[in-house]
Amino acid sequence: MSQRIGNRFLAAKKAGRKVLIPFMTAGDPHPDWTVALMHTLVDAGADLIELGVPFSDPMADGTVIQLASERAIEKQVSLDKVLQMVEEFRQTDTSTPVVLMGYMNPVEHYGRTRFPARATAAGVDGLLLVDCPPEERGDLGVAMQECGLDGICLIAPTTTRERVKNISSVASGFIYYVSLKGITGAGQLNLSGLIEPVSQIREFSDLPVAVGFGIKNAEMAVKVARYADAVVIGSALVEALSETKTEERACAVAEAFLAPVRKSMDNTA
Repeated sequence: MSQRIGNRFLAAKKAGRKVLIPFMTAGDPHPDWTVALMHTLVDAGADLIELGVPFSDPMADGTVIQLASERAIEKQVSLDKVLQMVEEFRQTDTSTPVVLMGYMNPVEHYGRTRFPARATAAGVDGLLLVDCPPEERGDLGVAMQECGLDGICLIAPTTTRERVKNISSVASGFIYYVSLKGITGAGQLNLSGLIEPVSQIREFSDLPVAVGFGIKNAEMAVKVARYADAVVIGSALVEALSETKTEERACAVAEAFLAPVRKSMDNTA
């Protein structure tokens, strides 16, 4: 586990609080605002930031994040540009973990063995590749291990018990449980349905369990936090940011969205 991710989960556990992980798409609503938005989210209570790498075919994402990726790509936001954003963020924040969430294609183009070292040097702590199961990482996985870049693994409601066991044995950083079937931002979250799968993950792994997909507001975040070590909230935040026209307004919207979630989670810890 990367030092920043490990320290953040350990500190939260000691404080009796749950980790809050907002997702935002790098470069959306505007590339020049991304770093300021990251800092705003930290100030509003984010423990870890999941930064989406824009991709033209984000198959696991719903319309909101697909459109955010399209807008960012139109503004020439590449994987290298995302790493530059993380570098800039690290100039004044050396402690908040950053996990990149994306797809294999941009990493392939960058270089499977070249990318992990570059990402770590930029200040990235973990990598979540939706379309790259851990057994298919190959030389990328070796390079990630050598650089100390955590490979965040997804487990879904349809994942078999045997596969949960296998994934848990190779995951690092934390395990991300997808709380519903389908794409991000879709469906209704079945809270009672979290008990068994989260317990099963903990049977096979000591890593923290984060739950995401379908969490839209503070009320839902509080309920999910009863079962998980971390709560991921994404599409609702991305949608709230999508209509902003200035950096100042975008930061105000981000703070107004996330601060109540953090406060509600802390008040019911």
